[in-house]
Formats: sequence, structure tokens, C-alpha cells
Amino acid sequence: MALPVKQQATYWGFATAVFLLLMWFLGQVLLPFVVGGAIAYCLDPLADRLEERGFSRAMATVVIFAFSVLLFLLALLLVLPMLIGQVIALVQAAPELYETVRDVLVERFPTLIQEDSAARQTIADVLASARSQIGSVISSVLSSAGAAINSVVVLVIAPVVAFYLLLDWDRMIAGIDDLLPRDHAPVIRQLASEIDRTLASFVRGQGTVCLILGIFYAIALMSVGLNFGLIVGLIAGALTFIPYVGALVGGVLAIGLALFQYWGYSEVVDGETVRHATDWLRIGIVAVIFAVGQVAEGNVLTPNLVGSSVGLHPVWLLFALAAFGSIFGFVGMLVAVPVAAMIGVLVRYGMAQYREGRLYKGLEGHAEDDDM
Repeated sequence: MALPVKQQATYWGFATAVFLLLMWFLGQVLLPFVVGGAIAYCLDPLADRLEERGFSRAMATVVIFAFSVLLFLLALLLVLPMLIGQVIALVQAAPELYETVRDVLVERFPTLIQEDSAARQTIADVLASARSQIGSVISSVLSSAGAAINSVVVLVIAPVVAFYLLLDWDRMIAGIDDLLPRDHAPVIRQLASEIDRTLASFVRGQGTVCLILGIFYAIALMSVGLNFGLIVGLIAGALTFIPYVGALVGGVLAIGLALFQYWGYSEVVDGETVRHATDWLRIGIVAVIFAVGQVAEGNVLTPNLVGSSVGLHPVWLLFALAAFGSIFGFVGMLVAVPVAAMIGVLVRYGMAQYREGRLYKGLEGHAEDDDM
């Protein structure tokens, strides 16, 4: 016999409270386990396909992780030194970028920076603040990123957790299914299947889109000769996971750096003033690179890899990422997408039941059972 609605609500409310408390108090401890679970979830379809080709689950897991370690080592040897070099160069070039901004404003927009104008004072304050803060911000980001990357806990425990979860994934799912209450098992399986489709479409598909766009942006920007093109490309690709943010941030960074690098300037050489013309062609190429990336993402990559009906509205996803990231930190951002998908599926199911009148009838029936 099914439990009364009030009792079910009590159980689920208690489980939700326990989950939030664990996230709050054990966020950093849970980080490698959350990362390991995410890795195992993303790799499970590949393991299933290898099993279909005759591999045992253990052999499929070993092959997948051996290949992943090989790719990681190649990236470590080929990309990381270049990335570190560009990051160091960017930090060193920050003061020069500040001077360039000031010189461009002085030369190109003299009316905005007259001695007695409020615009000049505002711009000066903004640039001075940016100059004073950019070093500390970059250092903080780099130290945080370096600590995360070099963390022995994450680098060692997360792959181990991912390996064992991937190895036992099917058995875990079967064990969870055995624990389901028989009266509600069909509905729970239906909702779980819909949540899984939503996550698979978004996380795996959008992750592939991020990887493709990140590689495209990095290679294209470096081919044009843009300084720090690798950093900008990787940032734009990674932020593509958040709707509209990747294109906006990456495009602004790339075009801004292109303006600094290729804008015309004057210099004195052997006592003569030499004027360098603005390289509009390269600036235009940088803009075209992001335009091509956005066209490819919207018309080719996202429809084929993510799908048109994921069920995660961009505004809802942005809110979930912001809310969970603000409350629970980095771990909260990792679980924001699964939680947002689950809430979205449950809300749609509840609304469908309500429109059909089943939700009201079900509550009314349970109320009558409680009275009896």
C-alpha cells in the first residue's frame, strides 16, 4: 500500500534537507566524489557500447581509462607549457595594456578627456582601479586554479572514484531500482529516465560542443597571430557551457585584445615619427572567427549534439548555476545542472498531472485514506 502523501512529503523533505546540509558542511570533501561521479556518468555510454562489441565491463573500463590517461598526458605535454607561457605573458603585459587604453583614449577621443570634464575623471578612476586590481585578481585566479589543478585529493581520488563507479554503474542502477517502492516504481522509472535524457542531452552534448568550440577558437585565434589566443579560446570554449556567456566573454576578450594589438600607433625611430596603420583586416578576422563559431554552434553543433528540446531553459540554468555557486561554491556549480534538470522534470510532471486532474484526485484519495 502506498504511503500517505504527508508521510511521503516528510521523507522527501528530510532527504532534501540532508542533501543540502551535506553540501554546506562537506562541500570540499565531496568535490572529488562529485567530479568522479560526473566523469563516470559521462563515460558510461562509451562503456556500454564497448560491452555491445564483446568487451567485459572490467575490460571496457580499463580501455577507457587507459585512453583517457594517454590523452591527458598528451595535453599535459603539448598544451600546458604553452598555456602557462601565455598566462605569464598576460600578467606581465597587464601594465602595458593599461597604458595602451589610456593612450588610445587620449588620441582618439580628446573631447571625452578634457581637463575639467567628468568623463575624464570617471575614465581615469576606472582605469586606475582596473590597473590596481588586475594583478591581484589574476594572481588570485591563478593561485586558485593552480591549487585546484595541483590538488592531490582531486587528481588522485576523483579518477579512482570514477573508475570504480564506471565499473559498477549498471549494478548500482539495478540496486537502486530494487529499493524503489513497488507502488510508485513505474512513475519513478519514467521520471528518472526523463531526467537522464535531459542530462545526457545537455551535459554530454554541451560538453562536446564546449570542447569543439574551445579547440576551434584557440587554433583559429593563434593562427591569426592574436596574443594570448590560446587562453581566450579555452575560456570561450569553457564558458560556452553557460548559455550566451561563452560567446559574449570570449568575443569581447578577443576583439579587445585584437584592438590593442593591431590598432594604429606612432613611435619615434631614429628621430623620426613612424606611423603604423591599424590592421583592420586582422581585427575583422578575429570578429569573423567568433561569428563563424556562433553560426556553427547554433546551426550545426547544438542541434546535432545537444538537441532542440533539452528541457533546460537558459534563464533557469543561469539561475541554478548562480544560486548553487553562491551558496555552495564550486561543488554547488557542479551539481546545479543535475538538480536543475531534476526540478524541471518534476515540475513539468506535476503540471501535467494537475492539468489532467490526476494530481488533485490523487491528493483527495490519499486524504480520504488518512481519514479512514
